[in-house]
Amino acid sequence: MDSTLLIPLGMGLIVLGAGMGIGKFTSAAAESIARQPEAADKITGAINLPLFLLEGVAILAEVFTFLMLILLNHVFVIFYIMRL
Repeated sequence: MDSTLLIPLGMGLIVLGAGMGIGKFTSAAAESIARQPEAADKITGAINLPLFLLEGVAILAEVFTFLMLILLNHVFVIFYIMRL
């Protein structure tokens, strides 16, 4: 099996994991705001940075996975040409 076939599966897992993490984090923040509406400003300010960092990590993981796909295809082409 070609290893480049599994890279899109990895990208899908990255997106699913990041989406689930952001969803859980946001739902916990919404629940805490519902319990203490007077602390909404503090809670919103406290969750913005971790949400941005989590999204940034997911985007970087997708970029690195895409680069792996490109580099592996070039390596396979080089090995194929050397084998001829």
